[in-house]
Amino acid sequence: MNLAYKDLLPENFAPDSRVWIYQSNRLMGMGEVLEADRILQQFVQEWNTHGAPVKGFATIFFGQFIVIIADESRDAVSGCSTDSSVRVIKALESAFNISLFDRQLLAFVVKEKVQLIPMAQLKHALQHGMLKEDDLYFNNMVSTLAELRNNWIIPINQSWLQSRLGLGSLS
Repeated sequence: MNLAYKDLLPENFAPDSRVWIYQSNRLMGMGEVLEADRILQQFVQEWNTHGAPVKGFATIFFGQFIVIIADESRDAVSGCSTDSSVRVIKALESAFNISLFDRQLLAFVVKEKVQLIPMAQLKHALQHGMLKEDDLYFNNMVSTLAELRNNWIIPINQSWLQSRLGLGSLS
């Protein structure tokens, strides 16, 4: 699986640009990705905050992760602007019969594919060798462009999951 996504991120956005990641509960088909991307690009073109255009970016990575970025170096994104992005995400959920708000479903790279595992089954997956501590985890909690570049796809044992799961004491 080619995990080179950083070159696809906008170069001319501030490192502290706000980031929202919405993970689909399933891999989207090529037609779905193309249509969802068209909708996202239209949204970004029309995105405003207090009447001023938002310097925004949106894309879909790995057919499963919708990433929206707002460069707030000129204008901060208001609550109404954030609400409008959530409405677009909810519209995509409805249009493609996917779930994009399930924060209990975690994504990992296993055998060169994105694998989803419910949080409740994570310790079991680690204890039984379905996941290893150094497997890559999609840390969808990143909130800035700098974090997206450096801390989105990281080993499980370098993520917040390490302390949550008591890694090192699973043997």
